[in-house]
Amino acid sequence: MAMQIKEILSKKILTEAKGYLDVGFTHSLNPYSGCAFACRYCYVREMPIQRFKEIPWGEWLDIKLNAAENYRNEMIKLRKKNKPVVIFMSSATDPYQPIERKAKIVRGILEEMLENPPDYLQIQTRSPLITRDIDLLTKLKEKCKVLVSMTIETDREDIKRIFAPYAPGIKLRLKALKEVHDTGITTQASISPVLPFTPDFPNVLNGIVDHIWIDTLTIGDGSNGKRSERLGMPTVFEENDLSKWYRKNIHAAVEKYFKKYYPSEMVRVSKEEAFPR
Repeated sequence: MAMQIKEILSKKILTEAKGYLDVGFTHSLNPYSGCAFACRYCYVREMPIQRFKEIPWGEWLDIKLNAAENYRNEMIKLRKKNKPVVIFMSSATDPYQPIERKAKIVRGILEEMLENPPDYLQIQTRSPLITRDIDLLTKLKEKCKVLVSMTIETDREDIKRIFAPYAPGIKLRLKALKEVHDTGITTQASISPVLPFTPDFPNVLNGIVDHIWIDTLTIGDGSNGKRSERLGMPTVFEENDLSKWYRKNIHAAVEKYFKKYYPSEMVRVSKEEAFPR
């Protein structure tokens, strides 16, 4: 898949949290615009950043070259106002894009965070590349709370290929999550959105996560499932004989199932419990 990659200078890097993130986060941080993983279910496809683009989602990426500089300047201003800073990275892209190996935008931001740490940082990714930055994350967790949340929507590679063919493999993500967890950094498995999985899924996560977070295409797309419907998700499930997995209360069944294996406090569901307490 061809990618149009642009280097840009952004006006800001911290965006005031609203909507889904207003449960405890103060800011979101997106080091890139666009996303090379191009997951078919991604709600960002239905947001203005993409709806008014002529280039399809997954075929463009903007690199915010001055992200670290912006972070430093914005943090200094926030601290002067004694404002709490609770960051979700990232809400509209994956911070660990494939180009991050070379661009190192996220690594630059983490280096700035060591000098100007937030109060809390949650990194949301599906990329094993995060293990590259374990050295910085280990230092950062001594200065603020850090949580690495790895998206693992299913434990089935065949299902991943249907919904997210360009995203990293599930086994690679699990391996990376274990590596992060083994260093003492708090980890979370984000089953978001819930996709069909095997009965052994809870055991697959055993010993490598501190939290499990569940979200679905209905309750987690920011519009009670309407975005997911416009993206054709009901049809995709039906065409692959998976319709029983596309129902409004699937989160309740998944929550109940995982609580058979894990303490209740480890299992969280959607927006109301998105912010780790």
